[in-house]
Amino acid sequence: MAMRVLIVGGVAGGASAAARLRRLDESAEIIVFERGPHVSFANCGLPYFLSGEIATKDKLLVQTPERLKAVFNLDVRIRSEVVSIDRPSQVVTVRDLANGREYQERYDALVLSPGASPIVPPIPGVDRPGIFTLRNIPDLTRIDDWITSKRAKRAVVGGGGYIGLEVAEQLKRRGLDVTLAQSSSQVLIQFDPEMAAYVHAELRKHGINLLLGQPVVGFEEPTKDDAASSVVLMKNGGRVPADVVVLGLGVKPEVKLARAAGLTVGELGGIRVDDHLRTSDPAIYAVGDAVEVRDLVTGKWALMALAGPANRMGRIVADNIAGRDSNYEGSLGTAIVRVFDLTAASTGANEATLKKAGIPYQVVHLHPNSHAGYYPGAKSIAMKLLFAPDTGKLLGAQAVGEDGVDKRIDVLATALKAGMTVHDLADLELAYAPPFGSAKDPINLAGMAAQNVLAGDVRVAQWHEVEQLDPELVTILDVRDIQERAAGSIANSVHVPLPELRERISELPRNRELLVHCASGQRSYIACRMLQQHGFRCRNLTGSYKTWQKATVDRLSNTLP
Repeated sequence: MAMRVLIVGGVAGGASAAARLRRLDESAEIIVFERGPHVSFANCGLPYFLSGEIATKDKLLVQTPERLKAVFNLDVRIRSEVVSIDRPSQVVTVRDLANGREYQERYDALVLSPGASPIVPPIPGVDRPGIFTLRNIPDLTRIDDWITSKRAKRAVVGGGGYIGLEVAEQLKRRGLDVTLAQSSSQVLIQFDPEMAAYVHAELRKHGINLLLGQPVVGFEEPTKDDAASSVVLMKNGGRVPADVVVLGLGVKPEVKLARAAGLTVGELGGIRVDDHLRTSDPAIYAVGDAVEVRDLVTGKWALMALAGPANRMGRIVADNIAGRDSNYEGSLGTAIVRVFDLTAASTGANEATLKKAGIPYQVVHLHPNSHAGYYPGAKSIAMKLLFAPDTGKLLGAQAVGEDGVDKRIDVLATALKAGMTVHDLADLELAYAPPFGSAKDPINLAGMAAQNVLAGDVRVAQWHEVEQLDPELVTILDVRDIQERAAGSIANSVHVPLPELRERISELPRNRELLVHCASGQRSYIACRMLQQHGFRCRNLTGSYKTWQKATVDRLSNTLP
């Protein structure tokens, strides 16, 4: 008798599981239930329709029920909601949303891929017209139609995660005045603050009104003077008129069905699964945004609502249902976002995560070019590497820049998954030609910078330590050129350009530690090596003036009234 497999939810996890299972088992009866009108669509591409960057909504449709039937012989039932699971009988109850009729279907294996739902806070006025979330194509249609019909000119985006940033960018490109309100002190909480600072600057550069540390607390009826659809109320008492509001405050796992069926739900609110993606019921699997996964760096449970992991989970579940032993080891949370002309990407743990997990770490910053500096078009990449202070094992990485960020973060994610160390990064053989990279790729340079720290060749200081220095104990030494220093400097620093350092070494105090910086950290490393061999105590400001200046200016910008 053919195996009967029911899949609740399509899109990344469910559709991937269905297609993979068919490739493995031609005889299985596979039924996919999708609550919405589209079984497989590119939800990560939704924001890009708002500006016309993606011209038509049909470009967002990955598969249709008709094509899935023709190619994979899948029984896809859209607008069909599974409302309950009878685990002892292995039966689900399905409601046809077109007519309200309910019926039952039996299963041998059940796959839950319900996804996650946008967080909508219970604040006054949140149900007013013109306030939206963006999770699927119907949401997109409602937002687009509203903007067009109301001739919207002002938008407020609540939340500075990936979706919030993409929506803000796209609405600005569409010609709207955009305010982005973020409850925490930075956007992209997956990044450390000095790296998020580059994104803040880019948003402001392109005219986004960025409100940090200012959660939305309510919405109210506009006055005649506001001439808007709603007034957005901020925690500090501010009032921001808006013709359209899009909330991108994050998502929460859809676990109502699983919880009602008695399946184990974790402390973070996601369905608990084992490494085969089985739930607490061996006949039921779960994939995608609804499940808790293991963080591959910390080993702790985590929620990671990302399309890549969801697709891989679907494949692994299909393997296991078909009798192939396949494991899901966990996730690194590798992600990337474009913000106007900037790309920001991360993989693995940031400092906050490592501190919370009690994992020791060391940090290096650097600012290499995306390709050979002498070849036209080279752009600086701000990179941050986090690694174990004893073994050099890679723990996390972040990169921000205009070019070359995507391929570097992918190499680092691969190295992280493989358990590689910074020594391995230094030794990687990567493709090189002047239009694409350098003989020492940014990946190699990051590994080498970390090696220097591990070997004790140099001690480093972080950007945030500068303001805590005791001037009686530490002298800040700037080894940049005169022209660089004229454009800006760290207060109370001593200036000796690197080419003059040997001749002027007698000017430096031997009874104090020297904190040395240049523009990016390379020249100050050379200076530290020289000074240490002349008997000085020295630390290199990792990332140097570029990192310190960006983070410090950003901190001041965020605290201005």
